[in-house]
Amino acid sequence: MPRRTVTIEKNDAGQRLDKFLLKAYPNLPQAVLYKCVRTKDVKVNGKRAEIGQRLAVGDVLTLYWQEDFFQKSQKEYDFVKAPKDVPILYEDGNIMLLDKKPGLIVHPDENYHFDSLIARVQHLLYDRGEYDPRQENSFAPALINRIDRNTGGIVMAAKNAETLRIMNQKVKDRELRKVYLCVVCGRMAEKEALLTGFLEKNEAQNRVYIRTKPAPGAKSIRTRYRVLEERRDFSLLEVELLTGRTHQIRAHLAAVGHPLAGDGKYGKNALNKKAGFPYQALYSYKLGFDFTTPAGSLSYLNGQEFTANGVWFLEEFRRFP
Repeated sequence: MPRRTVTIEKNDAGQRLDKFLLKAYPNLPQAVLYKCVRTKDVKVNGKRAEIGQRLAVGDVLTLYWQEDFFQKSQKEYDFVKAPKDVPILYEDGNIMLLDKKPGLIVHPDENYHFDSLIARVQHLLYDRGEYDPRQENSFAPALINRIDRNTGGIVMAAKNAETLRIMNQKVKDRELRKVYLCVVCGRMAEKEALLTGFLEKNEAQNRVYIRTKPAPGAKSIRTRYRVLEERRDFSLLEVELLTGRTHQIRAHLAAVGHPLAGDGKYGKNALNKKAGFPYQALYSYKLGFDFTTPAGSLSYLNGQEFTANGVWFLEEFRRFP
């Protein structure tokens, strides 16, 4: 039986054994992996392995299974087909803050196989020599947050696995402050308010519905807004997401009678025609790091705030009479 040894590097540490091996060896069936663990054909530091044990830097895995399962495809990397045009707002050795423009998807889908924000990031880092899939067992640079295709704004990308783990937890624990600019139809009755409600997601329709009362499957939402300017029958708002649900800003403001200008899903065509915007007028323009728990190697980001420039609809809005 073929034998291989693998030493766990920094980008692989912290994962469960089974998750790591299934990513590192895509030709290995899950059932075969579990059998190999039961029959002691997978060892960690020379000892019997457990499916769910966490791997640490320096752990040595000894693997015994047939040669076919060790093979990794040598196909061309899809990400090199994407452009390397990445608008970088901030970057260091751990993280990138990207100013995504409307029209670009963040991850590939069935219609756009090659060009996406993450593919562009991976291509750029690959071209710089900062990312080489052949040197990684299971990690690839990844996005920490995502925004809709036709929404612009700040998207974070992790350049190593430790950053991805830390930031995913910070997002989950709501230790980031995300502020948006948007143009809505009409003038708000209150110049500043906290909107609350319950958001129900319909996967089949790829849209959400806002309820005023709790409902099965609906999640509570909180959206704070402040009116910055008013022009004609439109208002420029600064919006802070206190909960981060799918389409929250678009659906919540539409539910109170003020859909985003240019929003074809939650807005009204007659009002959109008056605004003349090609996309929904929504931009994730400000990001603050407000850590309340330890951030390890990313602690230097705490207290920092970043603002995107060139919000595409501001100039057009200010031309309204």
